Amino acid sequence: MKIALGTDHAGYEYKERIKQHLIERGHEVADFGTDSAESCDYPDFIYPAALAVGEGRCDRAIVLGGSGNGETIVANKVRGVRCAVCWTEELARLSRAHNDANVMSIGARTVSLELALKMVDVWLTTPFDGGRHTQRIDKIAEIEDR
Repeated sequence: MKIALGTDHAGYEYKERIKQHLIERGHEVADFGTDSAESCDYPDFIYPAALAVGEGRCDRAIVLGGSGNGETIVANKVRGVRCAVCWTEELARLSRAHNDANVMSIGARTVSLELALKMVDVWLTTPFDGGRHTQRIDKIAEIEDR
């Protein structure tokens, strides 16, 4: 799977560790930055990562910041992106199973690195349940088309 990564300064260290984790598991990574812990603005890095998913250049994306909230807001501005902020393994699982989330947002100041890596693994291996959830995803797409 090809996975885009994007973060601001608050998530830089987690991004680097998640990148290593993904590569070790055989995934291809497209790193949209940032490349240091120096203060920066998250939209500059989150939008390109989400756009890579929206345009089909990457299968999924993981975006990071301090809380993950602003990153989620930016990612969800991209047509075709369904980004969920996750802070537990169960939320990561549900974001895939029920919402077919193709972008996950993690707040590096809200979860441990160990938990973040577990959430990544759960999120990447959980399939979309389909069924009754499909009509809801279709309605989200209809809203985007308005």
